[in-house]
Amino acid sequence: MNLGDDMKKIILAGIGAMATTAEKTREFIDTLIEKGELTVEQGKIINEELKRSRAESKKKETVTDSMEDLLNKLATLSKEDLAVLKEKLTEMEKKDEASRVID
Repeated sequence: MNLGDDMKKIILAGIGAMATTAEKTREFIDTLIEKGELTVEQGKIINEELKRSRAESKKKETVTDSMEDLLNKLATLSKEDLAVLKEKLTEMEKKDEASRVID
């Protein structure tokens, strides 16, 4: 073997190693970019789910607050007003029962 041939092989091996490293680095960067894009998309989906969850929670709080307000108002009604309310509720129940029979 010749010293020149050995040097040539070493130089070619070094160039091959650099080329392989560049390719692998590019693949790694592309993979990171893809994962980053997936992460952004997943983040958007999670954000939408959180918004929806907060809205539903707020809606439940509002209904609960409204019910408490209603009950507090009912506690202040006079006997006459309560009688009128009971009559209205009875009418509403009859209408509800009638609509169930039709359905």
